[in-house]
Order: sequence, then structure tokens, then C-alpha cells
Amino acid sequence: GTMVQRRKLEEEDFRGTQFVNHTLDLKGNNDILSVTRPDIISDIHEQYLAAGADIIETNTFSGTSIAQLDYGLQAYDEVFRINKEGAQLAKAACVKFTAQNPDKPRFAAGAIGPTNRTLSVSPSVENPAYRATTFDEVVKAYYEQCEGLVAGGVDMFLVETIFDTLNAKAALFAIDKFFEDKGTKIPVFVSGTIVDKSGRTLSGQTNEAFWISVSHAKPMAVGLNCALGAKDMYEYVKNLAKCCDAYVFCYPNAGLPNAMGGYDDTPAQMAADCTPFAADGLINGIGGCCGTGPEHIKALHDVVAAPHKPRDVPVVENLFRTSGLEPFIYQPDPQDHRKTFINIGERCNIAGSILYKKAIVAGDYDKALAIAKKQVEQGAHMLDVNMDDGLIDAVPAMTRFVNLLVSEPDTAKVPFMIDSSKFFVVEAGLKCSQGKCIVNSISLKEGEEAFIQNARIVKRYGASVVVMAFDEHGQAATEAEKVSMCQRAYKILVEKVGFNPQDIVFDPNILTIGTGMEEHNNYAVDFIRATREIKRVCPGSKISGGVSNIAFSFRGNDAVRRAFHSSFLHHACAAGLDMGIVNAEHCIHDVYEKIDKELLMYVEDVLLNKCSNATERILQYAATLEPKCTPTAVRKKGVSAEALSGEKVTTWRELPVEQRLAHSLIKGIDEFVVNDTEEARKASERPLHVIEGPLMDGMNQVGDLFGAGKMFLPQVIKSARVMKKAVAHLIPFMEAEKEAARLAGTADPNARSDSGCFLIATVKGDVHDIGKNIVAVVLGCNNYRVIDMGVMQKCSDILDRAILEKADIIGLSGLITPSLDEMVTVAKEMEKRGMKLPLLVGGATTSRMHTAVKVGPQYTNTVVHVLDASRAVPVCQALLDEKKRADFELDIKDQYTELREDFYASLEDRKYLTLPEARAKGPKTDWKLPENQPHKPAMLGSRVFKDFPIEDVVRAIDWNPFFQVWQLRGRYPNRGYPKIFKDETVGHEAKKLFDEANAMLQSFIDKKALSLTGIIGIYPCNSVGDDIEVYTDETRETKKCTFYTLRQQAEKDTLEPYMALSDFIAPKETGVQDYMGMFVVSAGFGLDKITEEYKAQNDDYSYIMAEAIADRLAEAFAEVLHEKMRKEDWGYSQEENMSTEDLLKVKYQGIRPAPGYPSQPDHTEKSTMWDLMDVKKEIGVELTESLAMLPAASVSAMVFGGKCSQYFTVGKITDDQVKSYAERKNMDLAETEKWLGSTLSYEP
Repeated sequence: GTMVQRRKLEEEDFRGTQFVNHTLDLKGNNDILSVTRPDIISDIHEQYLAAGADIIETNTFSGTSIAQLDYGLQAYDEVFRINKEGAQLAKAACVKFTAQNPDKPRFAAGAIGPTNRTLSVSPSVENPAYRATTFDEVVKAYYEQCEGLVAGGVDMFLVETIFDTLNAKAALFAIDKFFEDKGTKIPVFVSGTIVDKSGRTLSGQTNEAFWISVSHAKPMAVGLNCALGAKDMYEYVKNLAKCCDAYVFCYPNAGLPNAMGGYDDTPAQMAADCTPFAADGLINGIGGCCGTGPEHIKALHDVVAAPHKPRDVPVVENLFRTSGLEPFIYQPDPQDHRKTFINIGERCNIAGSILYKKAIVAGDYDKALAIAKKQVEQGAHMLDVNMDDGLIDAVPAMTRFVNLLVSEPDTAKVPFMIDSSKFFVVEAGLKCSQGKCIVNSISLKEGEEAFIQNARIVKRYGASVVVMAFDEHGQAATEAEKVSMCQRAYKILVEKVGFNPQDIVFDPNILTIGTGMEEHNNYAVDFIRATREIKRVCPGSKISGGVSNIAFSFRGNDAVRRAFHSSFLHHACAAGLDMGIVNAEHCIHDVYEKIDKELLMYVEDVLLNKCSNATERILQYAATLEPKCTPTAVRKKGVSAEALSGEKVTTWRELPVEQRLAHSLIKGIDEFVVNDTEEARKASERPLHVIEGPLMDGMNQVGDLFGAGKMFLPQVIKSARVMKKAVAHLIPFMEAEKEAARLAGTADPNARSDSGCFLIATVKGDVHDIGKNIVAVVLGCNNYRVIDMGVMQKCSDILDRAILEKADIIGLSGLITPSLDEMVTVAKEMEKRGMKLPLLVGGATTSRMHTAVKVGPQYTNTVVHVLDASRAVPVCQALLDEKKRADFELDIKDQYTELREDFYASLEDRKYLTLPEARAKGPKTDWKLPENQPHKPAMLGSRVFKDFPIEDVVRAIDWNPFFQVWQLRGRYPNRGYPKIFKDETVGHEAKKLFDEANAMLQSFIDKKALSLTGIIGIYPCNSVGDDIEVYTDETRETKKCTFYTLRQQAEKDTLEPYMALSDFIAPKETGVQDYMGMFVVSAGFGLDKITEEYKAQNDDYSYIMAEAIADRLAEAFAEVLHEKMRKEDWGYSQEENMSTEDLLKVKYQGIRPAPGYPSQPDHTEKSTMWDLMDVKKEIGVELTESLAMLPAASVSAMVFGGKCSQYFTVGKITDDQVKSYAERKNMDLAETEKWLGSTLSYEP
């Protein structure tokens, strides 16, 4: 893709001669280039091979019918052709290079991308169980792709850029089926993608959970690619290398995307960042993804691969491993099996919970989901899901519910046990879970053939399996039967199917005791003994069971039943029981040692079959107990239940309603949100205020947590759905309010029922829509009417639809780099049409910087970059709120202006003009025009200010940097002084700090503890090229010194001139007499004594405060002296009358850049200033060896008074200017490069 983008291909290239009349645009469909421009693809392959690549990928990343649907090329013949011809091109290049050097064989990897659909995330706001495609459809698409790739001759499959592991599992399922059907096999590589600082895939899995989910396929190699640069990948590659027993590879991007959607890492830098992977023995292969060209591959080959030994594949301990979003690795404690017992929650089993069954039968899946979530909260390590009931259509019920579980992060984090006696129902559940599940169950009941067939299918899905102790003759009841049946099944699974013993879980049947039937009395003892023997004869296998079955006879008597469960677990775990389907809360609470001793005696008489009349005895005892007491707090009938003493525990439900709402949003709890919203509504003047207040506050906290990596995507969607429920409750009240206003004649004719209309689209040429869909979900949940136009939308169609729908905001989404250009096109067209709508842009390659630099300047109205879905709501709210909009837009404008300045200052990969070219494109000032005629100063020379009154500069203090020193930052709309005092988070502390600072400042004034000292100078001068000559007097015959300036050289996209400070002084040849000013001020005299006193008192707070105040005073003094120069000493702005706010916003004429700062980055020019004004002698401010000023609380500047002068950033400069600069200054080149180090565009 990187190399294709460099070609800047047009629609005609993608169409070729084969698709001239195709009805849809094909630009952006890189895969079709294998058919229409094979010359380009072959050349790219050969460039990578020439650079040293051992493996190249086919140009088939989007070569499935699902991905090609967006281009109208989904037909089997077209998909087969794309993959076959793509494979042939790559293979031909490999054959050619292998022939040239047989000692270095080259291989073609069939690239199998993730498609543009996700099986684990719903695109629907209303239905989190909905999926845009099915597992079977994805399997079919991947199977077809495999056919084409193998027909074209690939050497291996590469399932890559996995953002949703369920998609990858579908690909691996298809590959395994393909191998079986075709009787062939080639190596399989698998590569996942970590998308953010949480270290998870887009669908929420950690990378170890991802590995566990795909390890069943036995890939030759597994790795990570894309999304992150090498530095950010290190920890995840390290973790992968530690946990997996396959080869490990990594092919990162060339750094993170820059503001323009490109990648900045040079080959040398990327190789350096990748070297630790090899040096630390973490990888067997290294490569490059986005932004990496042949030059990067060559560097990786030479610097990383060649000098280092490949990773030794470790022997990973063979353990029972399953996964949800997170890994679950079982390491039993040999000394205490009960301690490590796996709690499998029973309450999502039709037979395990009447409430769950009623919810499913009634179609109340939200209630069923709440039951599942509660089990995890109460300690379930896994969830058993069962839909076997005559009243339930099990396949759709299983599909819907598992999809819901996957969409709920609190349940999705644990593995699922998919439980059904009908194997097709089991398959329905497996098709919905990205984690490694456990199938419950298969058995020999229908014979070996069916058993083997089902086991192979389970293995293909990558699941562990529970084997029930059944065979063709029935259920195992005795110890001997249990052991015999399990041993037979074990041998078949291991020897014929190839199951890992750790993935085999036997359920030897926990059967009910205490029934009154003598033949049942030894069932528990048989199970316990069989458990011990099965573990011996079936090494590596695990034992499970439905624990509640043991005391089924005592349902209705909680104390007795739960005591049976606790005692049974105690004895069975001692024999080797690993897991069981249990009530997780009870399993944790009912500790064996805490069971009432009298109750336990009766229970164990039955459980361990100690006496023939044990059942009669416990029935008599049970009749004396309160049915709902617990086994650890037994209560006899007729005895009142006294509450245990202890302090009341305050829960979140006792918090104020605003905090309860925030808690519900952050945690995704919708159980109480309607009642809390109603309480908040009754306490508010209007229902709308609840949305704008506590609900939006909660969503803002969600955004902050997501941005910090403390929440991940599924949680954000969940929060949005809680918001939706709260807003839905308020809508009828808002409608009633409107109706009442209408009847009263006070209605606003423009009022509406929704929060606004948001039109969103993925731009032309881009088929990625997952991020866009998430934004649509979140906005829809916040009462916005969302018009989702889909993918590959032309600019004209987007804008026409926005007008038709009367949209309030337009949102553009894109994932690939060319989409950035299309967003610029849309902004230009909006400007051309005179549109006024705000424009929001987002997507993986977008950034605030790109938006500020490229998109924003094309549209005079508001353009905002939205970082992620959680930020979309507050941005839209601010833009559609008349009270907030102006401040918000101004804030964005200021931010983006700063970003543009930073961009042009620091972007390293710009093209550069030569120095003569830059000079030729400098500003063309007409010095004859009256407005450009310099004003003759009232004084020439220097003037010293001693003990300048502090009280005269206090008005000019800019307090914003003061708060930044203390890391106090208000959030919009309370950014900056004095708005920060209103900020809910930092406002109180900021006001307290401000008051204390002013008290200290007043003490400095009263005690004269600090003195302000300064010097100004104004001198006749003229420019000569890029230099400024300063003269001794107005005759201008004798040069006193020269100030040297630097010129911009980084190429600009606009017609802006390439500036140097000398451009603001009239050239000598014009004959125009010009002037230049400068000053040095300090507020640091006396500060050392103050800080020493505070330090002696161990008062760190006060000495830091004193230093911060001195810095502010120095800057304020600089403002005041500069103002005096403009109005009095120089006098070119005598009528100036400016507020402090305007003063700090630099609204005056002229500039005062300082040496060492963006307009003149060379600190050595200070030396000339110090010599010219004799600064050290006159005011005592010195320069250190590194040209820092002492005292530190000092400010210096050169002053330019002309109207043509403006601030700018020199940015990076090339060696021709550095050499010229060194020669003009008569300075050694190496010394010059040292002082200009951060400004150089090259490595000296």
C-alpha cells in the first residue's frame, strides 16, 4: 500500500482496460491493480526483494468477496482472479530472485486481511446483538480467497492485521477446511493488531488472549503488525514471545502516523527501534507495514536481521488455557485444588436459573444479560450458556445471547462454556465468540464415528471440550464405568483427533444423592474416587461437573443444599476436581471451614455414605431449619434473625444523584438509570438540563478514561447505550414541555425533539466503516438523529444529502491515507458552496495536526478533529449550543493556529529550498510606501531602569503559565485565567493558589524583597542581505556590530514568503534609514535570598511559588518596557491604548523575538546584544557558558517596530545556509552546527 500510494495513481489506472465501463469507482481498490496494472505490482515486489526481503506478501489484503462488495467486484470469478493473479505476480518475483541466488530462497505469502466487517461488534445502536455479517459468510469468503491464492502458487497463508479475533478464527476455520477438502497443506502465519495504549485489539482482546484464541491452528508463526510503531510494540511482542511456542515475527509501521497521515521514521530510525526485538531474542522475523518502503526493509535486513540470532522457540508449559477478552490460564495448586477451583457460573443455564429461563422465554435478553454480568461480579471465572428447553428456539436464542455477552465487556472478559445437548446449537454459540470457548458437551452416546466427527469440528473452532461419561449403553454411574468411558474417549481424542490433553475436560456425572434410593447412596463417593483415577490414567485432562446436581433433593432448603455443595467441593477437589458449574457467589462465600459443624456432620454422613440411615437423619434435621438461612449462619425455625453488628457500608447507590448517574455511565450499569434520571429531572428546572448537566458530565468522564487507555471500545459503546436509556426516559417530558409551550403560545418554532442531525460518511475511495459505525452508535445513543451514508461517498453526494436532510453537522471518516486528501476536497467544496455547517473529521489516519494544517484552512467555518467516538458527543453538544458555540469555536481556532505554527516549525520530512531560492522568495516590501516608512526614535542609544516599581507591572502579569507550572489546567470551557477558577476539578485549588501567590507578591512589594532592573536600546541600522548592520550614529558611516539572521527553507504549500528577521529592516541600498531596538529585563535580583530562606525552613512550596512569581514578573516587566518603547522612547505607537488582554494577545504593532526562539533560534546573537548595550556592567545580568541568563528570572528580546514585521518560525534549515551563516559570523562550522543543532535538517 505504501508503494502504491507513492505512485499517485488515478481512476484510470485502477480500471485499466478490463473495467473501463465498470459502474463504481475503483480508485483505492489496490487489489485490482494485480489485474489492471501488473507492471506496477511486479515492480514493487521486486524492489522489496532487491532490498533483502525473504518473504513478500501478495497484493490481496482486501481480496475477499466481502471487501470487494464495496467496489462491485464480489463475484466469485472476480475474487478468484484478483487472488490468483496477485499470487502469480508475487510468486514469479520470488522465483526470479531465488534463481539469482539459490542460497537465499524467497517466498510468497498469501495476504488474507481482516475484511471491512467485524463479527464481534454491532453496527446497530438499537441492537447490540446484531452483526453486519455472519461467521458462515466470512468463512465462505475466506475459503474462496484461499482457492485463488493457492491456484496462484503462494508458499504460505498470512492471516494479518487482525483487529477482531473472531474474523481470524473464521479465516483459520476456512483454511483448515480448505486443507482437508483439497488434501494439501501449506504453512500458516497469523498476525494481530494492537490498536491503542490499552494493549488490546479493536474488539478488546489482549494479545495473550488473542494467541490462546488462535493457537489451535498450530500456525508456523504468529506476530503483530500495523497500528503502532516499533517502540510502542516492544512490550506486546515481548509478551507474545514469552507465551507462544511458535515462531514470532513483527512488522510495525514506520512510526506512528504523522499529522499528514504519512510516516516519519527513517530507515535508520526504524531499524534502531526494531533492533531490541532481535537483540533481546524476541523474534524470528522482522518486516515493515504502513510507511515502510524498500529502503526500510534494507535497513531492517542489514541492521536487525543479519547481525542477530533468531529467537529460540521456547517450550511453553502445557496448561489448560482459555480466553475471553482476557486470558484464563489454569495452574492448579497441587497442595490445595479447592483454592484454584474454576467457578463456572450456572445462572445462564436454563436448568440452573428459573429467572434466566423466564427471561429468555419472554425475550427479555437485557435481564438475562444482567444475570450473566452479576455472576462475573460475584466471582465466576467462566459462564455456562445453555438454551435447551422445549419453549425456546435454541439456535437464534444462543446466537443472540452470546452476541450480547460479547458486546458487554464485563461478561466478554471471561471465557464461555457453550452448553447444549444438540451439537448444532453448540456450533451456533461457537460462531459468535472470539475467545477460546469450552464446548459442553460431546460423548460416545451415538458411537465413535459421530464422536470423532464432532470432536474434529470442535477442534476446528479452537475450543476445549467437555466429554460426558456416556457411551452407547448409557450413563456412567459407578466408579468403574466412569473411568472406563473416560479412558476410552481420551484415547480417541488424543490418538485419532489430535486433541491436546489439556483441552479435554471430563464430566464423570455428578449424580444426585439423598434420594432415599439405596443405589444412589454411593454416587458422590464414586465420583470422587473416579476423579482421582481418571486424572491418573488420562494425564493432562481436567475434571468438571454440575455441582448443584449433588443436592438436587434438597432444593428449597438453602442451608442444607449449599452445605452439600461446599462439602462436596472440599472432598472432590482434594481428589482432583478442577472446575464445576456452580453458583459462583455461594461457591466463594460458603467456605468449608465455616460451615456450621452440626449441619456439616449430617451432610457428610450422606455425602460420604457413612451410614444407612443418613438420609432420614438429615431430613429430620433439615425440617428444623429456616429454609432461607445460610450454611455458615444456621438458624432454627422460630428463632428471630438478629442483624449482625457492624457499621453500615456506604455504596454508590447512596451517592448524590449526579454521581450515581456518572457511575452508571462509566460502569455501563443501566439497572437504575431510569429512576436516577427521573430523580434528577424532578430536581432540575427543565429535562434538557439533565442531559446537558450530569449525563454529559458522566460521558465526558468516559471520554477521559478512554483517552487515557483506562476504558476500551466496547465499554464506551456500553456507556453510550446507558446514556440512550436515560435520554429515552427524558424525551416524553421534553415533548410535553414543548406541547405546553405551544398551547401557551410561547413555543420556539425552531425547537426539535432530537439533539441535532449529524450526517456521517466514509469518504470516496475508502471502504472502512467500523470507526464510523461506532461514532454513529454513540451519537445515536445521545439522542442525535444520525444519517449514516456508508462508505465510498463522493463529495457532492455528501454535501447534497446534508442539505436535503437539513443536517446540523457533517462528519467525515477515513482510515487510509488518500482519504485525507478527499477530506480536504470536501472542505474546499463546502467553502465553494458557502456552507456554514461545522465539519468534523476522524479516523485512524486523521489527526488534529492534519486537520489544523490541511483541512481547516480550506473552510472558513468550524473544522474539528474528533479523536474517538467518546469525544464526538461533547463536541457536537458544544457546536449546537448557542451559549457555548462561540467560545468553543474560538478555542478550537486558537489551538489549530498554534498547531499550524508548530507544524511548519518542526516537520522534519519537508522538502527544502536552497538558500538562494529561499532568498528569492522572501517578502517583497515596498519601502517607499508611507506605511512602511520607519519612525525616527525619540532617543538613540541605551537607557537603564533600576528598581522599577513592581506595582506598575502587576497589571501585565500573564497568569496562565503560572498555573501550568503547578500543572493546573482547566477543561473547556474553563481553560485559562480567570475561567480556570470555575473549573469543577481544579477551580478551587487554582483560586487558592492564586490568592496565595498574590499574598506573596504583595509581601515582596511591601518588603522590597525583589527588584526589577532593565535596559533598553535603540540603534540606527539597515539590512544587508540576511544580516542587520548596526551603526554608531545617524551618519551610518561606521558599523558598530552586525546581527545575523536565519531564513526559512522548508517548502510551503502556499505562496507565503520565506522569511528572515532582516526582512523587517529596510535594505541599505534603498537609502531608507531604519532602526532596531532591544531590551534585557530581570526580576531575579533578591530572589536567591528569598528562596534560600524558604529552603532553610524546608518550605518547598513557598520557594517554588517565589520562583514562579519572579518569572511572571520578568515577563510582565518585559511587556511594560516594550510598551514604553513603543509609546515613548521610540514613539511609533504614541496613541496606543491597549487593555492587558489585548497586550498579552500581541495586538500591538511590531514584534519582540528573542535569540534562541523560533524567529531566531541562534542563542549566540545574545552575545552581540550584551556587548552592544554593555548589559552585564549596566544592570548585572550575565550570560552563562550556554548563554542562559543569570538571574534566571530574566527576559531579553530584539525589537522590530515596522508594520511589516511579524512572528514566524524559521524551522529546519539545510547545510548550505548553515555554511553561509558560519562564514558570515566568522564562526567555526562545527561550533555553528552545535548551537543550531535542533534547527538542522541533517545530521552533522
